[in-house]
Amino acid sequence: MSEKTIEHKKEVQKYYGEILKSSKDLQTNACCTAITYPNHIKNALKNIHPEVIEKYYGCGLCVPENLDGCTVLDLGSGSGRDCYLLSQLVGSKGSVVGVDMTKEQLAVANKHLDFHAAQFGYPNSNVTFLEGDIQNLETLGLKDNSFDVIISNCVINLVADKKKVLDQVFRLLKPGGEFYFSDVYCDRRIPSVLTNDPVLYGECLSGALYWNDFENLAKYTGFSDPRVIESAPITVNNKELENKISGFNFVSTTYRLFKILELEPDCEDYGQAVKYLGSSDNQKLFFTLDQGHIFQKGKIELVCGNTYRMLQQP
Repeated sequence: MSEKTIEHKKEVQKYYGEILKSSKDLQTNACCTAITYPNHIKNALKNIHPEVIEKYYGCGLCVPENLDGCTVLDLGSGSGRDCYLLSQLVGSKGSVVGVDMTKEQLAVANKHLDFHAAQFGYPNSNVTFLEGDIQNLETLGLKDNSFDVIISNCVINLVADKKKVLDQVFRLLKPGGEFYFSDVYCDRRIPSVLTNDPVLYGECLSGALYWNDFENLAKYTGFSDPRVIESAPITVNNKELENKISGFNFVSTTYRLFKILELEPDCEDYGQAVKYLGSSDNQKLFFTLDQGHIFQKGKIELVCGNTYRMLQQP
C-alpha cells in the first residue's frame, strides 16, 4: 500500500470516527440520500435503533428486489443501518456481512446486534460485522463466489484503489450475482489539489471518479454493460466548499453490475422478449431493472441479449 493510500485511509478513519458524530455534522449534502423511500423500506427503517440511524452517511438506496434467503455483503457498512435494513429483507434464513475500517462506527453497529434480532423476531442475529479495509477484502477470509448480492453506499469514492475493490467484488460474487451500489461521480477528472483536501475527500466529493473512467474500469474488471438505476445531481450548499470545486459537477448514482460472463460489451438484438408476471412483492404492476428498462405487468417487450440474461440468471 502506497504512502498516499495509507494517508487517505487515515484521513477517512479520522473524519468518520472522530470528526463526524452524527449526520448533522456533515458539511455538504453529498452523503445524504435524497430519494423518497418506498413504503416497505420506510417501515423497515422504523425498526432500526435511533443511534444507528443517526450515524448514517449514505447517498442512495442499495436494495434490489427479491432478497429473501440471500447472502449479502455491505462494503463500508458504517454504523450498520443498511445491514439492519437488509437483515429484515433477507429474512432469518438469509445473512448479511458488513465490513468497515472505522472502529467507532463498528462499535455502534455491534452494540445493537441483539436489539435488532429481537426487534425482527429472529432467534439469533443474521448480521456479522468485520473490521477491515474494503481495498483488502482478501485478508478477511471471505470465500470466492459466496455472496448473492454485494452493496456499498457512498463509500468507494473514499478509497484510493478502486480497481482493487471491484476485483474483490467480482471474486466474491456468485455467478449471476450482482453489485448494487450508490456512489458519487464527477463530470471530469479531479486534480490532486482537491483530492488532497481532507474535508472535500471526507465529504465524498474529491475522491469521486469521472463517470466514464468508472464505466471503463467496471468493464475491464469483468462487469460488462453497467446499468444505472437512478442518478441525481448533488448540490453542496456550503459556500466555502462550492468555491473550491467551482466548475466540477457531481452526481449521486446507483449502479448495478452483474457477474454474468456471457454479457456483451454492447446491447445486441437476438429477438428475445420478456413478460413481467407481477411476482415481485413490492413491484406488483411494474418491475424496474434499471432506468432504461421498466417492465409493465402482463406486457410482452422485446429486449437485448444482455437484458434477457440479467433478468434470467440472477
